[in-house]
Amino acid sequence: MWILSGIKRRSKVPGVMITQYIEELPEGMTTPDFTRKPIALTIQEGKLAIFKAKVFGNPAPTVTWHRAKGEMNNPQKFQNKYDPTTNEHTLEVCTVSGDEADTYKCYASNEYGKAVCTVVLNVIEVGFKKDKEMQKAEGSKIIKKEGDIDDSVWELLLSAEKKDYEHICIEYGITDFRGMLKKLVEMKKEREEEQAQFIQHLSNLKPIEVKSEEGATFELEMELKDPNSRIFLYKDGVMIPYSKDVEGELKHCLKQVGKKYIFTVKNLNPEDAGIYQVDVEGVNIFSTDFKVPPVDFALKIKEVTAQEREDAIFECVLTQPISKMVWNLKNTPLFNNDKYEITCSEDKLIHCLRIVDCMPLDAGIYAAIAGIKSCSAWLIVEDPATKGKKKARKTTQAGGGGEDLLKVAAEQAERNKKEIAEALEAAKKLQAEREAAEAEAKARAAAEAEAAKAAAQVAAAAAFSDKEIEAFAKPIVIKHNQKATFKIPFIGREPFKVQWYKDDEELMPNSHCKIEISEGESRLLLTKLQRKDTGEIKIKVKNEFGAAEAISNLVVLDKPTPPLGPLEIVEASANCIEIKWRPPKDNGGCPIKHYILERNQIGRNTWKKIGQIPGEAHYRDTDVDHGRRYCYRIRAETDEGISEQMETEDVQAGTKAYPGQPSAPKVASAFKDCINLTWSPPTNTGGTSILGYNLEKRKKGSNLWGQVNPPDQPIQAKKYPVKDVVEGMEYEFRVSAINISGAGEPSNPSEFVFARDPKMRPRFTDSKIKSFMVVRAGNSARFNINFEASPWPDVIWLKDGIPVSKRATISNAEGGSQILIPSADRSDTGIYTIIVKNVVGQETFSIEIRVTDEPKPPGPIELDENVPGTVTVSWEPSPDEKRDDRLHYMVTKRDSSKRTWHTVADRIFNNRFTACNIMPGREYQFRVYSKNDIGLSAPLESPKWLITCKKEKFTLNIPESKTCILESPPRFMVPLKIHTAPQGYECYMSCAVRGKPTPHVTWYRNNVSLNTDTNYYITNTCGVCSMLILRVGAKDMGEYKVIAESSLGRAECTTNLTVRGKVLHEEIYTIKHLMTAGFPKALSTILEVVLYL
Repeated sequence: MWILSGIKRRSKVPGVMITQYIEELPEGMTTPDFTRKPIALTIQEGKLAIFKAKVFGNPAPTVTWHRAKGEMNNPQKFQNKYDPTTNEHTLEVCTVSGDEADTYKCYASNEYGKAVCTVVLNVIEVGFKKDKEMQKAEGSKIIKKEGDIDDSVWELLLSAEKKDYEHICIEYGITDFRGMLKKLVEMKKEREEEQAQFIQHLSNLKPIEVKSEEGATFELEMELKDPNSRIFLYKDGVMIPYSKDVEGELKHCLKQVGKKYIFTVKNLNPEDAGIYQVDVEGVNIFSTDFKVPPVDFALKIKEVTAQEREDAIFECVLTQPISKMVWNLKNTPLFNNDKYEITCSEDKLIHCLRIVDCMPLDAGIYAAIAGIKSCSAWLIVEDPATKGKKKARKTTQAGGGGEDLLKVAAEQAERNKKEIAEALEAAKKLQAEREAAEAEAKARAAAEAEAAKAAAQVAAAAAFSDKEIEAFAKPIVIKHNQKATFKIPFIGREPFKVQWYKDDEELMPNSHCKIEISEGESRLLLTKLQRKDTGEIKIKVKNEFGAAEAISNLVVLDKPTPPLGPLEIVEASANCIEIKWRPPKDNGGCPIKHYILERNQIGRNTWKKIGQIPGEAHYRDTDVDHGRRYCYRIRAETDEGISEQMETEDVQAGTKAYPGQPSAPKVASAFKDCINLTWSPPTNTGGTSILGYNLEKRKKGSNLWGQVNPPDQPIQAKKYPVKDVVEGMEYEFRVSAINISGAGEPSNPSEFVFARDPKMRPRFTDSKIKSFMVVRAGNSARFNINFEASPWPDVIWLKDGIPVSKRATISNAEGGSQILIPSADRSDTGIYTIIVKNVVGQETFSIEIRVTDEPKPPGPIELDENVPGTVTVSWEPSPDEKRDDRLHYMVTKRDSSKRTWHTVADRIFNNRFTACNIMPGREYQFRVYSKNDIGLSAPLESPKWLITCKKEKFTLNIPESKTCILESPPRFMVPLKIHTAPQGYECYMSCAVRGKPTPHVTWYRNNVSLNTDTNYYITNTCGVCSMLILRVGAKDMGEYKVIAESSLGRAECTTNLTVRGKVLHEEIYTIKHLMTAGFPKALSTILEVVLYL
């Protein structure tokens, strides 16, 4: 069943529309579709534009191309090609100009349907970019109707917010706003139906934007119906691979956090601009347009040093006006608020960031991002000594470019103005050329009309028939001294005037030329013809209505003229003479078959016949003696005879002819261990071919040149990598060409170049670096870290914020550094920081090295029953407790019923533990272990504990009734101890309280209740109150208090918790004092980290 309009559907390839002609396809037949659609091009005028597409279908579809505004009937301009090996259809647009800038459509069709996609060709007209902007300002916009909107623009509108519709319509020239909205509503309904097949929920679509100096991101929140659904990423309609690892090597990556999907484009460059599209199982979900403005920094921001409570200003100048740019502090975007003021000048070239009321926490690296270009600089906040007084707000400011900034901005604005003026002048010139072309076309049309008017008179004019002209045009070939006859009939109204010409000179009758004219025919007879008579024969017949001409050619064959000099000496070595000459000026009308050569050795009267050589004007004579001179006679031979001889000048075997100077070497690239050079060959080769080159180098300040390549191994190519260089030295190079005679004059020296790598910011190259290491006391502690940087950086190792002691051995090698502590002891425990810094930037990394040993067991164990049913186990601390702040204890128990040891408590940081659920009649025994990062100590065993169960005869004695008062106010039997814990580790506090009735126990930190705080694990078992802090931080420092309350009274117990690793204010002041006194600038990085913490 054939359908008139066809069934339209979308392809899985974005931007492709398929029309199916029939309702049901036969088995095995398919409609055409694209496996790869053409990609939009932006190309400079004068270049070759190529669109490529791959299609499939059964039967095989036919591919055609059309454009929206013009024809494609010029085969020299538009060429359709097909490559069967790659199955690619290509459209080549040769020497593109502004007239070819258009929207092109590619059609793939067969008998069951067709597929179509659009692609845009943008042409950059040199000097006319700004002229087009001026034309826009004058109102010369291209009016687009709703039906002309490209599919890529519809995808943008479907993913955009309503507030962005107006901006997109203005950018793409859409004027029918109401019609666009109407169709957009219909398309959104269709899109939602398609998405509902795979998507449960979709929200928070954020367009792409540059987030940092190295990447741009766009994100969306999406809940898939099937978590295994495939997600595809497209750029300008082409699927691109992406990695799910942010640290991977691929340029594009996807990070999923719950329902949020974050796509990142790394290492930005101008080619990354385009329309990005996210599809789920072939259904479009989100599209966003990434534009890269052609902007750079004419003046970058510079380092600013400000006093505390003073304003700081960063300023920069751009090459193109931009209304808004991004300011970052430590990769965090900054916005206009009470702290930061972001402004720009009226011409939008100067951009400014003001940090109001600078404080030490404001110090750091600030970055300015414009498009994909960025620059960064430090803000250093100095803290003047005020002896504890509160610092007053200052009215001064630090930083700012001043007059230099305004000067650079004025120069840039003047440069932009000049470019606009040049573009306007070029546009006027182009308009004039177009008007001249239109006038020429009108004149041509008028001439054609005039010719058509005169065609009516042709019937009566003198003329030749086409058949007779074709027969007459065949050339007549004869040998010299023979005769030739030309004749041709003609038609028209009499009378006629007949004239014959040879090479445009009229022939007159004479003894060798006869002209006969009869009714309707003329005849020319030429006799005794010579080679010089070869040429064009023309007859011209006139009457009052017009004239007609016919042309033929006369070829007279003869022997050739002598070969021509001068002689070209290709090679004149001790063993060979190779010569070239030019063919005869006139070959007599026949091709040269052979050359006949004779040779004469100067000083002799005889000529030696060399014989016939093929028709190439070239001979290599190897039968020569070194130093002898030879002369040659050369004749040309054809089918018509042998020419006269040409005698050459003398040629000496073994003549030295050195080549000229090559060009000065150019530096292609330079590294610390290799310098790559290129050069051009000499224009004068000395008459022979170039066999190779010698390359020499010289250090700056030296007069001695040294050869780079081995003397017996000339360089064959016109480039060479010089590896015999010393890092940091400055060199110049020169090159000389070598031919059969030897090496010629060396070239002019190259420019001086340093043997050093390009500048690169330090970067640690290890994929996984451990940040914690335990070393047994007495063993050596060794830590290696690899990095790359250029130039070679300064490497500084710090221990707990200060330079490492001389006990540590630092070894720096290419690409890495090592710290070695031989025979480490506990005093070497600490946080070791490496700082790698060069002129480009710096990187830091810290590792905690803990030196310890197998712990010694604790002291004797004592058992005590303070509360019935419990046993309090106490012991003397291990001798290592004072030296190892991570040492703790583990308690195991064994009873007479099970006879196996099991752990009842671990990570005990005090010397007491209360075991509960002690049963009378059972025998108990305890073991206590010391424990640290190395392992366990030997166990310390307690004496056996037994509560006997007495069985006596039951006697009931009813005593006198007495009032027994068992109530007592709360009282702490075991108070809290002072605790010092390392940052990031656990902290365990405990105490014992007694009272009747059972008191209510509340824990406080800095007078704030902790009983409801989930960050603290609090228990109260039979009067033993304990609290566990899982991960100690700086926020946990302070006074801790336990309050036990009952109706009879109240008791409290306090202690303090100190966290090691917290930098005190006095230490900060000491570091600042060292900085102002000239201590190395690397401490500023440490101070910044401390202040940030």
